[in-house]
Amino acid sequence: MSLGLTINQDWEKQLVRRETIEWCKNQYEKEVLGKMTTLKEEAKVYEPQLTKNIADLPEVSVEFELEDKAGTDKEGKEFKYKVINVNGEDYRVPGSVIGSLKSILEKKPDLKTFSVAKKGEGFNTTYTVIPM
Repeated sequence: MSLGLTINQDWEKQLVRRETIEWCKNQYEKEVLGKMTTLKEEAKVYEPQLTKNIADLPEVSVEFELEDKAGTDKEGKEFKYKVINVNGEDYRVPGSVIGSLKSILEKKPDLKTFSVAKKGEGFNTTYTVIPM
């Protein structure tokens, strides 16, 4: 497979292209040919899946669709949570935010957007829903 690279091109671009081609080759072998990848190959392209929090967003539309997700805690127990997807990234929506939003929508049914303020950590976290 010829990359068509010239010696005058930026070395970084060449490296990125090589890594991209290598990744595509590995994916093809794994998915089409059924070959296994090595730990090294998988580690090179690994990106951890992190779920952000709705409070990380500056503004949220009430029209975002909720999705149900499941995770595993440190003890191996499964738990369920809700997320919204914004630009390909999941943001967790705590139940207390949904409850607060319900109360606000009862008083202001035409609400379009809101924001969420987060205070505290872990089980001591509180969320304040702010209508926009």
